[in-house]
Amino acid sequence: MPASPLPFEINRPTLLLDKEKCVQNIGRLADKARKSNVKLRPHFKTHQSHEVGRWMRAYGVSACTVSSLEMAGYFSDDGWDDITVAFPLNYLEVDRINALASKTKLNLLVSVPGVLPLLLQKLEREVGIFIDIDTGYHRTGFAPQDHAGLERVLAEIGASPYLKMEGFLSHAGHTYSCRSKPEISTIHLEEVRLLNELKSKYGPQHPGLKLSVGDTPSASVMDVFTGVDEVRAGNLVFYDLVQSRIGSCGPSQIALALACPVVATYPARNEVVVYGGAVHFSKDFIMDENGLASYGAVVPLARTGWEMPPTGMYVKALSQEHGIVHASGADIQRIKPGDLLGILPVHSCLTADAMGGYVTLEGERISRLASS
Repeated sequence: MPASPLPFEINRPTLLLDKEKCVQNIGRLADKARKSNVKLRPHFKTHQSHEVGRWMRAYGVSACTVSSLEMAGYFSDDGWDDITVAFPLNYLEVDRINALASKTKLNLLVSVPGVLPLLLQKLEREVGIFIDIDTGYHRTGFAPQDHAGLERVLAEIGASPYLKMEGFLSHAGHTYSCRSKPEISTIHLEEVRLLNELKSKYGPQHPGLKLSVGDTPSASVMDVFTGVDEVRAGNLVFYDLVQSRIGSCGPSQIALALACPVVATYPARNEVVVYGGAVHFSKDFIMDENGLASYGAVVPLARTGWEMPPTGMYVKALSQEHGIVHASGADIQRIKPGDLLGILPVHSCLTADAMGGYVTLEGERISRLASS
């Protein structure tokens, strides 16, 4: 196994981005949204990169979703002027809200009653408001049956010239526990049903009210989006082992791999140690059918990227800088210190955040928003 099969040197953990796969993933979602006649407002929290955002813009995407005001500012600086912050409103950041709303169409998310009056004490610019609806994930948001709470927020919006009702927003994160397309479809259709009940009830008083949904499993497996106005999926630009296990993608569609130098081999233990630990991968893991944890799947690196399918080797344990790879006797005999292993991430969002940037298969460095 050559030390660096890629056409450039790698001597430390490096997050490889296969642009072709990434663009194909973007294109599939963009085509589906166009055929469904819905607005695509992809979540940028996965890639957090101007360059990847531009690849999306090439497919006609003109609006985005982010998870923080800092992220909103980063993408506003690159020309994005229709941004939804899909995280519960933190009114303590009102100064940043005012600054952003002065130069972009900014939508905020309200997940509980009572925060808008606090925001309005210092709000100086118009902002859009999406109301967060809990359609079954039980993370944040109003229960669809909480009409008293919803009507309180709607009254708060209607009482201020600075607030514009945009619509109802949900994230069906419970699709991440699914293992089949029918399971995902059932959750998605129930989400859409609940949102449309609210639209039927409140739409007459709020013309133009929009319904916004966003989770990668639904966006990946549904053939068409009906009954909603916009889709906000984000992880599918890269995908990962979690999404592969759910059925959102195949392993060959995963667009990221962490290249890790081998630093030690222990044939008697069937273990390979790589330079690549929790500070590079994060500590998310998946369990196999035997109850064994995997923090990443090993793929052979090649001059054109990485080969499929995965080898069967996997990262069995992580400490801060160390990764412990389980390898069979035949595999371990071919591996030596100085070699590079490609490792598909369990959760691409967190691995990308930990690594802070990408290198394409051609050796181009792509920056992303620096973690604060």
